[in-house]
Amino acid sequence: MASITLRNACVDFPIYNARGRSLKANVLRRVGGRIDSNNREIITVEALRDINLDLRPGDRLALVGHNGAGKSTLLRVLAGAYEPSRGVAHIDGKVSSLLDMTMGMDPELTGRENITLRGIFLGMTFRQATEITPAIEEFTELGGFMDLPMRTYSSGMTLRLAFAVSTAVQPDILLLDEMISVGDMSFAEKARIRLEQVMENSRILVLASHDPMILKRYCNKAVHLREGQIVAAGSIDDILEQHGALEQG
Repeated sequence: MASITLRNACVDFPIYNARGRSLKANVLRRVGGRIDSNNREIITVEALRDINLDLRPGDRLALVGHNGAGKSTLLRVLAGAYEPSRGVAHIDGKVSSLLDMTMGMDPELTGRENITLRGIFLGMTFRQATEITPAIEEFTELGGFMDLPMRTYSSGMTLRLAFAVSTAVQPDILLLDEMISVGDMSFAEKARIRLEQVMENSRILVLASHDPMILKRYCNKAVHLREGQIVAAGSIDDILEQHGALEQG
């Protein structure tokens, strides 16, 4: 069964040789930084502090908060890119993260070769990556560019390819940092339909966005992050109302 369990999870980022830089030290303290008591040359930024989460199938969680609140860091913990510095994170189920869709791809390789490379990076076997190649080629509409090095692609073409591979296999847990818009109007609509299908079929969805209408459309519960901490959790309507009141205040 797909599940996410975090208990007092913290993520610290140490910054070395910063003690003598008083301006940097003061700024870092304002975003949760602290001087390491055992090493006066280290300032530690506490990106996440004491995060507790329990998500089960059917949960669609919105991450609400200002820039720098810790939303992207939390998504990377759920994706397995960051391990908690303290506390624990148990993630059960196949996870698909659309945070860094081009990760694992090589600009010197062809589009076709990058399908295999990205597919294996996402946990597919070589055979599985090979089998999905024709469908990816058709979806991306890249034609002859599939046999050219990816460095010859525009940024939009690269995103088309990366998006197509990243959404080719249905995950148990889907992580999104803002909704993705890929390509021109006609392709963007095709990508939106495909992404919504993946979202609907995922057992657990975690979505960070600054757009309350998007969060209301896709999520049923939310947490409000501030300075790396969860300051409130509840229904999507209650948390968005609270967040809006804070913004106006």
